[in-house]
Order: sequence, then C-alpha cells, then structure tokens
Amino acid sequence: MPWSNQGGGGGGGPWGSGPKGPWGSGPQSSGGAQPPDLEDLLRRSQDKLKTVLPGGSFGGKIGVVAALIVALFLWGISGFFVVQPGELGVVMRFGKYVRDAPAGWGYTWPYPVGAVQKVNIERINRIDIGMRVVDDARRGTTTRDVPEESLMLTGDENIVDVDFAVLWKVKTDGGAGQYLFNIQFPEGTVKAVAESAMREVIGRSNIQPILTGARQNIENAVHELMQKTLDEYQSGILITQVQLQKVDPPQQVIDAFRDVQAARADLERLQNEAQTYANRVVPEARGRAAQILQNAEAYREQTVAEATGQTARFNQVYQEYSKAPEVTRQRLYLETMERLLGGTEKIILDAGAAAGGGQGVIPYLSLDQNRPRAAQPQPQPQAQQRR
Repeated sequence: MPWSNQGGGGGGGPWGSGPKGPWGSGPQSSGGAQPPDLEDLLRRSQDKLKTVLPGGSFGGKIGVVAALIVALFLWGISGFFVVQPGELGVVMRFGKYVRDAPAGWGYTWPYPVGAVQKVNIERINRIDIGMRVVDDARRGTTTRDVPEESLMLTGDENIVDVDFAVLWKVKTDGGAGQYLFNIQFPEGTVKAVAESAMREVIGRSNIQPILTGARQNIENAVHELMQKTLDEYQSGILITQVQLQKVDPPQQVIDAFRDVQAARADLERLQNEAQTYANRVVPEARGRAAQILQNAEAYREQTVAEATGQTARFNQVYQEYSKAPEVTRQRLYLETMERLLGGTEKIILDAGAAAGGGQGVIPYLSLDQNRPRAAQPQPQPQAQQRR
C-alpha cells in the first residue's frame, strides 16, 4: 500500500502531513523516486527516541539499562525446561555433563552457558542381524536374508545360518550421559557388538547342540557377553533380550542335515526303547536275586538253629549220662526200642513155656484195636447224590 493512500483528505501519511514515509522523509518531486538518506533516517530516529524518553541524555541511559534488564530477564527465564514422562534430561554446562534431570519442570543456566538434551529411557529398540524386514505394498511384510551377517563358523568347523534380534534401551541410572557422549552411533555399536558376540559364542560350540537344544544357552551367553562389552565401553546401553529367530544349516546342505537329524531321532528313539526295556528287566532280575539270597539266608539260619538245638540236646543228654551212666544207658535203650518197635506188629515168646513143651506164644492184644472206629459213611443211592 503506498503511503499517499493512508489517512484522509490531502493523503498525509501516519507520520505527518504530505506524502512522507514512516521516517518522515517523502519522495522527491523532481528526478523520479530516490532512496532515502541513511544519515537523515538515523538522526530522525534519535530525535523521536529523545521525545519518547524525557530527560535528554540521562533518559537515554535509563532506557538502555531498562532494555538490558528486560533482556537479562528474558534470557534468565529461558533456562526453564520440561522433561516429559518416559524421558530423562541431561543437563550440560559449557558442553560438559553435569547431572540428570527427571521428568517434570527443571532449570539450568540458559544458552549458551547451559543446555539440556532429552533421552527416551523407556523405548525398547530392536536391531535385526542376519535378516531385514521389508515392507512391500503388494506382498506385505517380508523378511530378506543377509548371508554376510548370518553365516557363522562353529567350533567343529561347520557353517550355520543364524538370524537373531537384539532388544536394548538406555540405562536409567547415569546411562543417558554415557549414551550421548561416549558413543557416536549407538545402533551401529550395538549391532557390531551383537554380531561379534554371537560369532564368538557360536565359535565355541558344536553344530549339533546349536541346531537342537542349546538355543537358550546361546541366547544367555550372547546377552552376557554383549552387556559386558558395552559396559566396558561405558555406553549407557542396557541389553534387555537376545532372541534367536532362525538357526539352520546353509541352504545348500540343508537336505543332508535333515537326513542326519532324522537318523539321530531314530537313534534316540531306539536308545529310549532299550533303556525302557532295561529299566523293566533289571529290577525284576534284582528282585529275583534278592529273593534267592533271602531264601538262602533263611535256610542257613534254619540249619544253624537245628544244629545248635541238636548240639544243646546232645550236651544235655551227655550231662545226664555222666551223672548216672547205667540208668541213662538203660533209658536210652528203652526209648530207642520204643521208637523202633512202636509201629510194628509184635509176637511175644515165653522162653519158659517153650522149654516145657508148650508153644510159648503169648497172645498180644494191641490197645489201638480196642479203640472205637469212626463210623464209615454209608453209600447213598445215585438219585440222592444227584439231588
């Protein structure tokens, strides 16, 4: 908008009558439009400032002091800062780490004396090694293998293809300052340390445990080695988890490895069956052996006890015999004859009767024959038996 169009009537500008600019100088009527004189502009500005600040030169000093105070005040309040939840503020003074600032309001020396950098300490970062996740508009999310990162040499000189992921975050206790100032590329550092640690652990292991049941041990070993290395770097990074995504032989020999795995599975199955049979047969054999030993022990105890009893009986008989040999001899004779002749038929001969011309045979009636015999059951008719 031209200055001549502002105002009313004669077209005077806001700084006075006539076609004048904002600094009081108007365009020259002759010779066309010419640029304003700088010295004249400065002089007119000083005059205007003096009219605003009364008191002449002393008033000008007061204005400068007031301006400085306002500037210092604005510079001082610029030192306030806010740290959001989940973040940690790193307070610096002349570029040197001073302290950590928790979430909330804080204050430090304004720039350029002090500065604050904020670090997210709750975000979990993920780095994939040996693979890359690619977003395709047509195929969706796909995984691309990176063999220069995944192919590793085992301790028994085999090659294995290992894809894994590392989850990490910034430490909360003094880790933000180390994270900002001790390492230049955090993600690259974590990736290099992870690949080096995995190659070292794989290089100490054989391929068979790696492909079968040692996944958890490998993850723990890599986690421990990475954390130890990053702590030596004073990186302020905390490794939260190491996840093995794929552990396979190289693609060129994977079929042969699958055949070997099938053969090993059959071997383990047969070994388990044999162990099951052994666990069933061996306890039975041990039980039978224990039974035989117990029977032999019982027979020995019985035999020894019988022999001991017979020996004690013989000793008692001998003691009685030593006291009265004739009586004992007669008693033993009678007991022996009673034992031998007790169950036989007997015929008694009288020597005196035989000498006198008689038969000498004395009738002997056994007392057992005088005992009443038990009634024999009468046979019943066949029809009653059937009933």
